[in-house]
Amino acid sequence: MQPPFYLPKIYLMFSIKAKNESADKAISSTSIIGTGTHITGNISTTGDVRIDGSITGEIETTAKLFIGPDGSIDGTINCRNADIFGKVTGKIMVKELLQLKGKAQIEGDIVTGKLLMEQTASYNGICKMGASIIELVTDMPLLANEQ
Repeated sequence: MQPPFYLPKIYLMFSIKAKNESADKAISSTSIIGTGTHITGNISTTGDVRIDGSITGEIETTAKLFIGPDGSIDGTINCRNADIFGKVTGKIMVKELLQLKGKAQIEGDIVTGKLLMEQTASYNGICKMGASIIELVTDMPLLANEQ
């Protein structure tokens, strides 16, 4: 027979696990802006963001941004990684890897660690890569706090 004080230990063990799982879910969550949705304003998050609608404003995330073929953004983007298939008009700042895929259309300046651009994508603007990433980190409040 177990002593009566053993039961609270089991409860404590499970409650800690539950707290850690909920913290992991918050970090790995994905926000989705669906087709037909238009948002005017700023988005700031620590999770991934997928855009299939349109946004006028700033998007800032410490995770990945995905812009679908029908997605469009008129404003500034700050993120860790980005895959863009749609249209962006404005400044794009990506700390690690920016991928312009499919029929992506970019009108504006890019600051990124690395750039991958498919032949079918179009881009018009100034691009800073590699060593100038230090400028990017100081311009991005969410990412600057990580270091």
